[in-house]
Amino acid sequence: MATLATDTNATPGTDPLDVSRGELYRDDTWHEPFRRLREEAPVYYCKDSLFGPYWSVSTYKPLMEVESLPDVYSSERGGMTIADWQEGDVRMPMFIAMDRPKHTAQRRTIAPAFTPSEMVRMTENIRTRTSEILDSLPTGETFDWVDTVSIELTTQMLAILFDFPWEDRRKLTFWSDWAGDIEIATNPEKKQERLMHLYECAAYFRNLWDSKIDKEPTPDLISMMIHSDAMKEMDDMEFLGNLILLIVGGNDTTRNSMTAYAYGLDQFPEERAKLEADPGLIQNATQELIRWQTPLSHMRRTATQDTELAGQQIREGDKVVMWYVSANRDESVFPNADRIIVDRENARRHLAFGHGIHRCVGARLAELQISVLLEEMAKRRLRVNVQGEPVRTMGCFVRGYRKLPVELSRY
Repeated sequence: MATLATDTNATPGTDPLDVSRGELYRDDTWHEPFRRLREEAPVYYCKDSLFGPYWSVSTYKPLMEVESLPDVYSSERGGMTIADWQEGDVRMPMFIAMDRPKHTAQRRTIAPAFTPSEMVRMTENIRTRTSEILDSLPTGETFDWVDTVSIELTTQMLAILFDFPWEDRRKLTFWSDWAGDIEIATNPEKKQERLMHLYECAAYFRNLWDSKIDKEPTPDLISMMIHSDAMKEMDDMEFLGNLILLIVGGNDTTRNSMTAYAYGLDQFPEERAKLEADPGLIQNATQELIRWQTPLSHMRRTATQDTELAGQQIREGDKVVMWYVSANRDESVFPNADRIIVDRENARRHLAFGHGIHRCVGARLAELQISVLLEEMAKRRLRVNVQGEPVRTMGCFVRGYRKLPVELSRY
């Protein structure tokens, strides 16, 4: 097993290459340990962490190998995140944490909501709502981009996808934040509080479900589940698990990439100038911003058999953690990977949505929402000027922002 001696600033007694430590992401200090892993031990065994022992997969090629072998590296056997199930935990099955064939059947139920034709159908609505928000923003006055733009746009989209009562849409953000915080796995009191909030989520959605039973199909996710053989008979916990998956997936990926647009281009003004001069770069810039941000830092698999990965012996039952946040900074694939380059030739090769059978089912919608935001900003010749450092989330799963003070100006 690859083991390394280091002299970084980790707390004494901890492995400095344990990249599951939440403070690395809160403080934006994750770059150096991952750089060392990519250079010296792309598949590295961390013997001790808050989440137990695990293998770190930090470079592009071996991560793709894990994603491409779902029968060797199971999503279902240990769950989809680095946090293990604990004795007494309430299990909430969801299709991203299932193996074939059940995963395939449930994914097919949801997939029609995200087809190219559905993206065409939704584009005008997304553009209208984006325009309304942008037209309401002040110029030359500081406000929080995260709450005013990123959260509001993504929460509105979730409410439409679920046919969720508009006046209660911020409940979706609240539930998403609680569900996506895997650090809670190490805090029994917080785990109970989270469970209470998620039960409230389940009860609310069960009422929505009941209101649609025996009704004609409609193009929302609840109706699609009701009218499918694969999902119409879910028990309460499976129903809740899939809701959490769709809420977190639809909320965190898009919202944090929208904030990366505001924050990241301010860090690279020459790239912002390229984009302002040539709006034709927006589609490519959208992919580059998603790569640079990588809103979900990792996914986890569990080995179903003894195998070898990049020269390391993986044993049946081992926890294998794929660090998308690191693979998307792999210099062998993305030169100058720490920079945003809006015309990067291979930006679409990023792994922020995963790869293979578990690739994010809503990727097209996330791309559409972000690109429309960039297009509408360009139409108004609006520029985001960051007024202070962001407040980042603490945790190794959702890599995001809580606050970002900005001002708008025109160019």
